[in-house]
Formats: sequence, C-alpha cells, structure tokens
Amino acid sequence: MTKKQKKMLIRILITAAMLVALYIIPVTGWLRLALYLTAYLVIGYDILKKAGQGIANGRVFDENFLMAVATVGAFALAIYEKSGDYNEAIAVMLFYQIGELFQSYAVGKSRKNISALMDIRPDYANIEQDGQLVQVDPDEVAIGTVIVVQPGEKVPIDGVVTEGSSTLNTSALTGESLPRDAREGDEVISGCINMTGVLKIRTTKAFGESTVSKILELVENSSSRKSRSEDFIAKFARIYTPVVCYSALALAIIPPVIRLVGGMDGQWEQWIYRALTFLVTSCPCALVVSIPLSFFAGIGGASHEGILIKGSNYLETLSQVKTVVFDKTGTLTKGVFEVTAVHHSDMDEQKLLEYAALAECASSHPISKSLQKAYGKAIDRSRVTDIQESSGHGVTAVVDGHTVAAGNSKLMVQLGIPYHDCHSVGTIIHMAVDGQYAGHIVISDVVKPNAKAAIAALHKAGVEKTVMLTGDAKKVADAVAAELGVDEVHSELLPGDKVAQVEQLLDDQRGKAKLAFVGDGINDAPVLSRVDVGIAMGALGSDAAIEAADVVLMDDDPAKIALAMRIARRTKSIVYQNIVFALAIKAACLLLGALGGKRLEHTLANLCTGLGLEQRGVRVTIQDERSRVSYVLPGETRSYPKEDYFFFSVFPLEGKAEGVCESGSFYELTDAILTATYPLGVSNEYAEGSDCITVSTRTGALVVVETLADGPVC
Repeated sequence: MTKKQKKMLIRILITAAMLVALYIIPVTGWLRLALYLTAYLVIGYDILKKAGQGIANGRVFDENFLMAVATVGAFALAIYEKSGDYNEAIAVMLFYQIGELFQSYAVGKSRKNISALMDIRPDYANIEQDGQLVQVDPDEVAIGTVIVVQPGEKVPIDGVVTEGSSTLNTSALTGESLPRDAREGDEVISGCINMTGVLKIRTTKAFGESTVSKILELVENSSSRKSRSEDFIAKFARIYTPVVCYSALALAIIPPVIRLVGGMDGQWEQWIYRALTFLVTSCPCALVVSIPLSFFAGIGGASHEGILIKGSNYLETLSQVKTVVFDKTGTLTKGVFEVTAVHHSDMDEQKLLEYAALAECASSHPISKSLQKAYGKAIDRSRVTDIQESSGHGVTAVVDGHTVAAGNSKLMVQLGIPYHDCHSVGTIIHMAVDGQYAGHIVISDVVKPNAKAAIAALHKAGVEKTVMLTGDAKKVADAVAAELGVDEVHSELLPGDKVAQVEQLLDDQRGKAKLAFVGDGINDAPVLSRVDVGIAMGALGSDAAIEAADVVLMDDDPAKIALAMRIARRTKSIVYQNIVFALAIKAACLLLGALGGKRLEHTLANLCTGLGLEQRGVRVTIQDERSRVSYVLPGETRSYPKEDYFFFSVFPLEGKAEGVCESGSFYELTDAILTATYPLGVSNEYAEGSDCITVSTRTGALVVVETLADGPVC
C-alpha cells in the first residue's frame, strides 16, 4: 500500500470504531451531534474539500459535490427530526471511501515512471586514453570517437566496428532470437550486449540520436497517446448531479408557491423536508460501491489465475478486444536455443552431439552452449586438441584423435566437404569427422507448448484476427506463424517499425473493437504503451515491458490471454447488471422521496449482498416498519401469507428473470419474463379473498417487496 492508501485505511478504521462505540455508549444531545460530526469529518473531510474546490473553480456538479450534498442533507434531516440518527450520512461516506480505497489499491499496481524503471540507457562509455580505459558520460562522446566495449557491457552508442570480433545479443532491442556476429566493418546499434570479445567501435551518431534514446522517446510519446476510458461515475455525475440538485430545489419551492397562489397554506416545512429526503435518496450508493467493487473482484479473480490487470479501465477494454498482436520471441516461443533435430547422420545421434560439444567446448557462443546442453555430460577438455576457430564459419578440432569440423555451410565449402541442405528452420550446424560429412544439427527457438492452443482459444473467444510482429528473419517468422495458425505475420522489424505496424492496425479497427499487443522485450515497450491493451510476459519478460503493459501474465502462458478476456467479459456483464438494477431502484426511491414516502435506501443499496447470502444457503429478510424484502432463487417456489401486508411487488435481481409464475395476486403471472426496465410484476396486490401469494422463477433471482396497505408501494 502507498502512504496515501494507508492513511485512508486508518481513517476508515477510526470511523468504523467510532460508529461502533457511539452505538454502544449512550450519548445524547449536542455531545452526540458533535461526536458524530467528528466521525463524519474524519472520513469525509477530503470529499468536502474537493467539493468546495470544485465550486470555487466553476466545476460544481461532480461526484464530490453530490456526496457532500447527500451527506449534509442526511445530517440536516436528522437534526430537523430531532431523531439523533446521524449514522446515515457517515455510512454513505464510509462506503464511498471504502470503494475508493479498493479502486485505488487495484490501480496502484499500474505503471510507474517507465523511463526511470526500464533504464536501458548505458551509464558510461569507455574511451582509451594513454593506454587506459576511461569511463565517460555517453552524452559527452562526439561523433567519430572510438569507444571500447568489453564482454558483458552494453553498446552505449550506435557505430561501426573498427577492431575485434564478438557475438552481440540483440534480442532485447530487435526481438531476434539468434545472436549476431560482429566483426570489423559491421554496424552495431546501442543497447546490444557484447557477449564474447572486445570491440572497438567508431560512433556514427550522438547519444541523443542513438537507438536506445529513440526507444525511450517512443515509449514516452506512446504513453502520452494512450487512450483511457473515463470513469463512469464521473461521467454519470456530470449529468445526474445537476438534475438532482435542481429537482430538489424545485421540489422545495414550486409546490409551496403553487399552494400559496391557490390560497392554501404553503406547507414550506413539509416540502423542504421532502426536498432534503430527495437529496439524501439521490446519493448513488449502489453505483458508487458496486461498480468499483465489481471491477476489483474481477481483477482479484484474474490475479488468482496468475493474470495481473493494472486497473478497471483495462479490464473493461480487454472485454472489447477483437485483434491480438503478438511478438514472437519470448512470447509465442521460449526465447532459448535448443537442439531440435539431427539429420543425415550415419552415426549415433548422441555420438554426433558429443563430437560437436567437445569441438565447441572452448567457445562461449550461445550456439556452443546449446550443443553442450544437448550433450548433457561434463566436458573433458583433455580429449580435445588443436582447436581452431574460423570467424563466421565455425571450428575445427581434434577429438579423441579424430578431426572434427562443426560450423555452417561456409565451413564445409572451405574444407571441400559436400553437405546436405536442411529444410528445417533454425541454425544449422554441419558436422564432418575425418573429412567425411557426418550430418547436421538443427538449433532453433522452441515454440511454447500452449502457444498453438492459445491462438485457437482466442479465435474461439471471438478474436477476429491474430497478428505476429517480429524482428526475426522472414523464413523463421513464416514457419512459426504457419505452425501456430496465426492469421497475419510481419517480420524483420525494428522497434520503430513495430509501432508503425500497430498504428496501421489501430486505424483498421472498427467501432468499439479494441486491439491488444502481447510482448516481453524492451523493444516491445513502445508498442505496449500505444495499444488499447498491452499484455506482457511477467516471468521472463523485461522490466520495461512489464511496466509499460496494462496486463501481465505472471507465468508467461499465452493461453491465459483468452482466460483474461473471459474474466473481463463476465465482470463487464455483472457491472452492467448492477448499473441497470441500481438506476431502476434509484428512480423508484427518488419518486417515493419526492412524494413523501419513507425510504428503503439502505436496504435497496445492499440487495446484492442479501442475494449473495441467499445463494450460500442463508435466508435473508430485510424489514422496516412498513415494508419487508425477501428473495426467490431460480428453481425455487415460495409462499407469502397475507398477514398484515397487502401490496406485493416482484423485481428481477439479475437483469432478467424467465419462467416467472405468480398466483393468489390480483394480477397473476404465468411463465412471464421480467426485466429491470419493464414494470410487469411491480405494484401488485393480494387478490380479493386470497390469503397467500405463491411465486416461482425458472431462471434469474427475484426480490419480493411486501408493503402495508396504508404505506407507500415499493
């Protein structure tokens, strides 16, 4: 938790403790009012402050103003009635702050400052002075300066190799699965990691124009263009709040004026009372609490599956994704090199691997390490002599008295040994023993086990198009795409090219369709920041990608993407149900408040809680002096004896209820369909001579409201 979140939690706990204490300890009069006001200010002073600032800045009608008016109105009602019941105002503010805390906690896991955290900018560059290496700030290195990059260091500035040879790991920048050999005359880009030999590089760009700096710039620019859905409650409040406030003002003034004009008593006290009731009733408790908590529950459910979603807006957007774009290396493939096949070998495959591993034992090249890993035994270097490495070709060595050659096709041509081409995709290591061709070994990046199933699951989940973007060679990319069933593939891309491709794909989106990108490398950070939903691999992915992304798959399993989309769509469905039901009940309560009826506001705001208990086997009845609320679950039949109640209303609690039957009422129902927006089933009553009403539903839970004959109909 952040310091701000901890402070809010302390305020919530203090307020809750004060409410419990005031409930237990009998305090009356002005002291009671003072203590409740203290609790109110502890939990709500920031809301009142924001409401005041909004008024001062000309932004009167926002959610803060609505909360302030509603809670102050509740205090005014309690003082007017001399009831001493100040719990309502504090409870409304308390639940609002709890919802805000949950929302803040979920969003608090969102991205931080990308530039600071990913920090791929090299701290120094080595310059040789008087035979010594001196570390200088890369910004101070002029174009044309010769810098020295040692094994394990990052290339700080773009340039051309003037001396030395080495292997460069470029996967973090380009996404290419294979390391690149670099020797005199080759161009190298900043951000690559020098793996083997010492390189002298003449810089061709200033540091500010180098590849690393450009990537940082892309991330920053893309982040600023990130589309964000505006908070629903804020948008709702801009319309709802002024309507409610002006309606309350009209309710307090217009009816008394009309009565005075008609020669009657104005009844100012009564209509002001009703206006205050209307204001308190107007507080959208159900929306304020249920919407953030629904999203929080969705985020929590996803986290249990190893899916970190950084905010409710990303969860909502994820439900609308129709195009999913993948990086290849580390996302759809493992991003590691393994021996995948041995072809055209007359000797035992294990023996051929043994010869290859021993011949390559003196090299630190990733290919050599892959061969040694495939061999799987300790390397006895005493068995190897006369090791000779041919740059860009391979190695020759004497192993157990046999001359062994291991390298690419160029080495075979150099030695005059006929070889077999390979149809497989990957790095091909041709082998010759005592001058005779012995077969070749295929080393390639391995497709993740669940990758093909993940693509199929996305198509099944309603994704219209899957796309793969990679810096790898076209042949490799096409082979992987064909194996996995990807719809579209673009290869040999640099980070800037990926952004351009994504921009084009975003332009092609129609209507409310959204685009998601899945990646894991530093090079993916700009794209992850630009798209509607950025998804990063969390276990093996770079910190930059994780921080830039909106969704993180903590176990690197691409199959979790379809699961995340299902969770998102289910959460969105629940949120919409809550909105419809909350607004329907709110409209009914506002009408009752305006007409002077007493409210079930607290009860109605917590109907979903009651339903949850019912579904867990706990019977729930909510009651005040005039009304009683209960539930009918799907597949259930319940009877309601008349007792003292007369009016009888039925509402669907899950958006829609089908197969609803109601007998013993004045308006009976048979296999009816009830929706939250249709009044069928509302404002019924016991039929003449009937002493019992029976209610059942096939699908969808119902809430039943029984009301006294001389009271308001809910």
